[in-house]
Formats: sequence, C-alpha cells, structure tokens
Amino acid sequence: MSTVTTTGNWPSMSATPPNLEGLSTSNVRWGIPAESGKSGYVFTGKTTDVVTDGTEFVIGTFTHQNFPIQSNGVNRFEVDLSVNVAFENDLSRDFSFRFRHNETPNDGPNPEDIVDLPTTVSPETVVIDGVTYAVVITGFKQGGNIVTQFISQENGANDGDIVAVLARVGAPDIAITTVNYKGKVKYTQADEYVEIINRGTLPGNISGFVLGADDPGQDFTFPPGTILQPGQRIRIYTNQNHPQWGGFNYGSGRPIWNDKGDTAVLRDPNGQQVSDYSYGSAATP
Repeated sequence: MSTVTTTGNWPSMSATPPNLEGLSTSNVRWGIPAESGKSGYVFTGKTTDVVTDGTEFVIGTFTHQNFPIQSNGVNRFEVDLSVNVAFENDLSRDFSFRFRHNETPNDGPNPEDIVDLPTTVSPETVVIDGVTYAVVITGFKQGGNIVTQFISQENGANDGDIVAVLARVGAPDIAITTVNYKGKVKYTQADEYVEIINRGTLPGNISGFVLGADDPGQDFTFPPGTILQPGQRIRIYTNQNHPQWGGFNYGSGRPIWNDKGDTAVLRDPNGQQVSDYSYGSAATP
C-alpha cells in the first residue's frame, strides 16, 4: 500500500467555445452566460491510499459547473485532464485522460449535460517494485453508484469522485465487483445483478466465460464476441435487460442470489476460476 497525493489541471480542449479561460489550471470555464455563470470543469485532488492488487481508489473529484450558456454551435468536444500523482517515496508521475462533453439544449426534453470518457487508460506508466503500471479510470462515483457516464443537472454545480485502479500494463484483468442480491422487484427479484469489470489495460475477451452461483442450473454463459474494454463495467441481471450495462440477463423467473449469502464465481471456457465474490453467510469472516 502507498499513500499518494493528486493534483490536476485541464491543459487543452478539442474546440474553442466563446469566453474560454482557465486552461492549464484546475478550473476551466467557457460560454456566454444565459443566466448566472459560465459552464466549466473543476478537478480537485486528494490524498488517498493506493494498492496494486486492482482495488479501486478515488483519484480526485470532478465537478461540472453546469450553468445555462448561449448556444454557439459547439456542443460536443473533448477536454483533456492531466493528473499528477505524488507517491510517498518522492516518486511523481503525470497521467493524462480525455473527457467528452455533450452540451444539450437547455429547453429540450432532457436538458442534462452528459460527460463520458472516450479513453480510460493513461498512456503514461509508473514502475513500482519492478512492475509497470498504468492508471485506468473505472468510472464516476455519483449518487452512491459508479457509472461510466456523468449526468449533470442543469443550473448547478454537480460533482462526483473519479474512481481508478493501478493496473499492470499489457493484460486485461477481469473481476467481479459486487452482487446486488436484494432486488426491489417482489417475488422474482428480476433486478438482481452481478457486476463485472475489466481492471486491466487491454480489452478482455470473455466469450464463453461462465458466471455461476452455488446451485446447479444457475449458470450464465457469455455469448461469442463479448469483449470488455479497459475500465468497462457490465451487469448480468436475473431477468431484466439494461443495454447500458451490456444487456445480459439469466432470463430466470425466480431469484438467483440467496439473500442470506452466496458466492458468484466466474470461470473461463476451460473451467478455470477467474474471479469470485462472496457475501453474507458465504463471506470469509
């Protein structure tokens, strides 16, 4: 485990909207205010503990200052972020990422702006104990959930933590992150799900991988062509279809996951265990 301190700035953008200011600082702003202020991004660093076993950590907080601005025809552009990570042994590295901004019409049916991540893996690396790592952003922590798209409500400052991992360079790292075993749908608990992530720096082909519970007949096999990109999360629901999470489900009319405790196990096509996740009575004390 290592303690790190992060700072960040926004060095460049793919477009030049009106009134652009603050490039190469932690607070970049743009636009002609329609009401109270400009739109813009803020990065706030932090001090946190980091381990190299794939455990997620918060690299900093992202804030979108989403105030109405006059339309100027520049509604979709990319904003680069540079994050300096200072380790406790005086090792310091800059890691870069790209955010994609989607400015929506303020008077439309869905006025919320959307921010996503076209790239999640830093091109820069760091060597720790002889092993080369990159930083992989795995999502935004917003409203208690880690999501891949940041939904920003209009006329306010909306923030969320940026979650990342230190990943060994040159390989995927497929892992189960959680089991949502208490669904809100009565009787069938169709909204139960298992979440799986690729914490590595390369895409992972999980075609033919099998997700199973303890009991026979509770296996889900991933179809051919199932690829997880670095930082990508998918969910396998009991009996619901959510395209934004991959569109996978067991198609079961009854609950899959025991509310008292169970273990989700992911195996490759050869039957080798890739990852597991235990909860409740099945968890290790």
